[in-house]
Amino acid sequence: MQARDPELRRELDATLQARGELGPEYESVLIDSFLEKVERRLAAPEDQRTRRLSAERRMAAARSASEPARPFGTFAERFGFGVVSLVLAVPLSAIGVANAGIDGLVVAWLGIVGVNAVHAAHTWPWARGRRRPSSDWDG
Repeated sequence: MQARDPELRRELDATLQARGELGPEYESVLIDSFLEKVERRLAAPEDQRTRRLSAERRMAAARSASEPARPFGTFAERFGFGVVSLVLAVPLSAIGVANAGIDGLVVAWLGIVGVNAVHAAHTWPWARGRRRPSSDWDG
């Protein structure tokens, strides 16, 4: 008989030797002790597999999770959009007044306000359907 695990083989030999020295009255205690060692040995790879699978699931979840939501655009991007909007407002207003009078001016400014409102709506938490993350600076 060839043992696959030399450590278990040594444990079995030690158990048999102890049985020979102690006698048959300790046989059940020795057998129980050896069986506990075998069960622990068999459970160890299962525990390792369970831990490995759990770690793999956590890694997969971390990889598939989307990156934390970043505010839509930085301050510089929003500021630049506002400046460009105001710069373009001057010729649009002039064109609107020249072609349609006060009604053209109102339509031009409604368009400018609408474009800026849509751009700003990306940063509004209620427009996205989720709450803005709180920070330590919030009261």
